[in-house]
Amino acid sequence: MLFQSSIRKELARAFGATLVVLITIVMTIVLIRTLGQASRGSISPQDVMLYMAYSGLGRLPTILTISLFIAMVSTLTRMYRDSEMVVWFTSGQGLAGFLRPLFHFAWPVLLVITLMALFVWPWTNQQTKDMQSRYQQRGDLDRITPGVFQESSSGNRVFFIDRDLAGEKASNNVFIAATEKGKNSVTTAQSGRIETRSDARFLMLSNGQRLENDMGKSTLKISDFKEYGVKTDDSGLLGDSAPEAKLLSTRALIKDPTRSNLGELAWRLGLALSAINFVFLAVALAKVNPRGGRSGNMMFVVLAFVVYNNLVNLGQSWIFVGLISFGNLLLALHGGVLLLGLAWLAKRHANWRFRLKRQPPLALRAGSPP
Repeated sequence: MLFQSSIRKELARAFGATLVVLITIVMTIVLIRTLGQASRGSISPQDVMLYMAYSGLGRLPTILTISLFIAMVSTLTRMYRDSEMVVWFTSGQGLAGFLRPLFHFAWPVLLVITLMALFVWPWTNQQTKDMQSRYQQRGDLDRITPGVFQESSSGNRVFFIDRDLAGEKASNNVFIAATEKGKNSVTTAQSGRIETRSDARFLMLSNGQRLENDMGKSTLKISDFKEYGVKTDDSGLLGDSAPEAKLLSTRALIKDPTRSNLGELAWRLGLALSAINFVFLAVALAKVNPRGGRSGNMMFVVLAFVVYNNLVNLGQSWIFVGLISFGNLLLALHGGVLLLGLAWLAKRHANWRFRLKRQPPLALRAGSPP
């Protein structure tokens, strides 16, 4: 049918263009944050691109939702502006008739959003968490990068080496600053190597100097050495702790319905339900004001998305603190938005007008001549 095919083609173009722009913006922000985490030592510099991929994949449901919403509103608004809506209305198509072609175009996107929110989101969180844990669990010497000051896992030492010697567990120009047992020390050496003695790893320094003083005292002890051994503070495995709700699968959340898990489940379902509601809201919100600018309506649309999305995020915390139950949140928030969108759409479809009844002038009510 010409009516449906023309709308779907324009929706596809608008959706594709909006998706590319938003992905570019989001990935740029993710890149900046990831590089900041790598510089602070939270993740390995070699895993930056992989970490970005997982982070971007986890944000894809929200990107798809806002891209679909903006594409629908911009397409319908353009049709209003170019008077195409008048043609469709005079041919017998009402405003509610646009829901069918919109859902026909949107159902694959809505399916992808639902699957990614329920299954891909916890998987990406688990992958990024594992990457951070593996990097944090490495030994102090494994963390060191030539030319970079690196803090130890315990936080009481700072290492620096000039460069590694190729093919050897050794390096040149070693610097170690440490705070241990009420003493500050700075150790420098021309070279250093790693040795394993009695299941313990030592950093053996050669031809260096050590400065040591007690905290709160002005005395300074300086000693030169030809060889000096420093035991490294290798970090072991992290203690077992309860996994975060965002790391659990949807099936695990349902099996263990704690407040935290129910809040996370409500957030995941909220992504899918909000995407469906945005289809109704797009038809209800799409319009054009000849006296206003083209961006005025789009700013209102973006504001509506931000408010709705923030309510979904707040609902997760409300369930966690016990302000509202899981079922009541889904019914009140998403059911309320759906009813609001349908009521608004019905008003515009039937062209209802809500006007206050005007009172006649006082002279007419008193029976006096005008």
